[in-house]
Amino acid sequence: MALHRIIALTVLMISVGDQALSWAQSVPRIEVGTFSSDQPGAGLPAGWKPLTFKKIPKHTEYVLVREGEQVVVKATSDASASGLTKEVAINPKDYPIVHWRWKVENLLQRSDVSRKDGDDYPARLYITFAYDPDKVSFGKKLKYKAGRAIFGDIPIGALNYIWETNTPVGAIVENAYTDFAQMIVVESGPQKVGMWVDEERNIYEDYKKAFGEEPPMINGVAIMSDTDNTKERATAFYGDISFRKAAP
Repeated sequence: MALHRIIALTVLMISVGDQALSWAQSVPRIEVGTFSSDQPGAGLPAGWKPLTFKKIPKHTEYVLVREGEQVVVKATSDASASGLTKEVAINPKDYPIVHWRWKVENLLQRSDVSRKDGDDYPARLYITFAYDPDKVSFGKKLKYKAGRAIFGDIPIGALNYIWETNTPVGAIVENAYTDFAQMIVVESGPQKVGMWVDEERNIYEDYKKAFGEEPPMINGVAIMSDTDNTKERATAFYGDISFRKAAP
């Protein structure tokens, strides 16, 4: 390749890189989990509250710790299940991209996304959606009303981004307990165990693939490490969580 073409290509790449960096820096973000701004050992993260379940008495322990140069949430689950949740109001069409960081110290040997007795994960990001009758099929409306009559206030849908043991990355699997929740495998297997991993997903597109319809408003975000079904033990760490607009 001629020298002038190499120089031109290099200049172009630098220019494109600068434009991408400039765009990334200017894109509005919605910060949902700002754990890095909290103090270690200072109770729950600001704005977050426990997510517990009536029939599960033993809860996962969540604590703010310093990991390297940042403060993160450490989760320790020992045959237990609970999460931390935060109420939000985010339009997934306007802010479709969710970004988060996490790390797991171990996998679960008996985890199986297709089975009720395997519905445990060392780490998951849980996103719930509000009921909007204009964006829900007639059949789903009936199921939702029946569910509310039994369980009270429930989300119309939920996406679970999970770290699984064997299921291939990219798989979308109906939750073993309810079709109101869909499981999306973003990490699987031991290759990244013990490493911090940055994740990014398009929630708007994932919801359409998982449920076959337009997503309503996002009304909640949760983190959860659970081992109540498998009776195992898991340790995970969660970093900051944010939503942003998609690239033009």
